[in-house]
Amino acid sequence: MTAMIVSDALDAQRNNTVEVKMSIGLVAFHYPKPAYRDEMIRRVHAAAQALVEVPGCLDVHCWEIVATGAIVTTGRWESNEARQAGFAAAKEAGVDFAYDDRQSRPWEVFHLSSV
Repeated sequence: MTAMIVSDALDAQRNNTVEVKMSIGLVAFHYPKPAYRDEMIRRVHAAAQALVEVPGCLDVHCWEIVATGAIVTTGRWESNEARQAGFAAAKEAGVDFAYDDRQSRPWEVFHLSSV
């Protein structure tokens, strides 16, 4: 959200309006086979490092669903163009995005837009 001075914030409250900055998001679920769990974590951390260094990336996080072993990555960008530039930079840096037999099933990727 863009910062507002106090009087503007009070006016916004009275008018029930909020200033929102649009962003693009991504949530990806990866399903590594147990023998490749640590490798998958290294891969998503390498991708996160490459993505966050590109202008327009707001944040990138890596998570694990402990009960299932799924690795979840999330990211937010200022625009779709910034997201695309980040993934291009990650590929150029040699980040391994390949789906292969190291995973028990195909990953699931959800592209999001703020509302």
